[in-house]
Amino acid sequence: MRVSTKGRYALRIMIDLAENDNGGYIRLKDISERQDITLKYLEQIMPLLTRAGYVRSYRGNNGGYMLAHKPEEYTIGEILRTTEGSMAPIPCIEDSPNRCPRSNQCATLSFWEGLWKTINEYMDGFTLADLMKDGQGKELER
Repeated sequence: MRVSTKGRYALRIMIDLAENDNGGYIRLKDISERQDITLKYLEQIMPLLTRAGYVRSYRGNNGGYMLAHKPEEYTIGEILRTTEGSMAPIPCIEDSPNRCPRSNQCATLSFWEGLWKTINEYMDGFTLADLMKDGQGKELER
C-alpha cells in the first residue's frame, strides 16, 4: 500500500481548512500558498473532496472552500479512500464475499484480510482533529 501525493495533499488541505476556519470561505490561492501545493493540483483534488461532502464550495468574489463538518467528524481513512480508492493490499479482498476462484484454497488469504482489517482500523482510528493536535507538537494517543 502506498499513499500518493493526492492523498497526502488531501489531508493537508483538510487540515488547512480546519486551522484557518474563520466562518467564511477560504480561497484556493491561500491554501496553495500556505501548503506549497500548485493551484492546478489543488483544482484536481478539491472536486473529490466536494463530491464526497467533506467540503463546501462557493463561487464568486467571496468564494472558496470550507469544511462541511467539524474536524472530529472526519476519519483519516475516509479521506484517503476518497482520494486513493481502495486501500486493500491486494485486489481480491476488496469484494465481500470474496469472489476469487482460489479463495477457498488460498493459504495467504487470512493474512491479507488481517492486514487490510488492521490498515482500516488504524486509519479510521484517527480523525482530522487528531492530526491537527499532532501538528501542534502533541503526540497522538494510540
